Amino acid sequence: MPHTEIVTGVLLDEVALDLDELAQACSVDALWIVERIEAGLLCEVTQPQRFSSAELLRARRLLAIERDFDANPELAALVVDLIEEVGRLKARLRKAGIDEK
Repeated sequence: MPHTEIVTGVLLDEVALDLDELAQACSVDALWIVERIEAGLLCEVTQPQRFSSAELLRARRLLAIERDFDANPELAALVVDLIEEVGRLKARLRKAGIDEK
């Protein structure tokens, strides 16, 4: 894939990306996204496919784990699942007024 400019910024939940926009935002080929969707690693399959900011974040995390640790997609998804779960638990602690340290 030719080098393309990496798109950064904050995606609002009201805005959704299509497949090509998500691939561009992650600097990957659309096939990379499709393979992870079909394997159940990125998100549920819906038609027409639109991607939220949470799915963009998950895709970028998957890519980083795969690239940085030479992990297979399934292992990367497991790591991302754990990262997301820790985030949810920390949010619950904050909501309950408990210091997470």
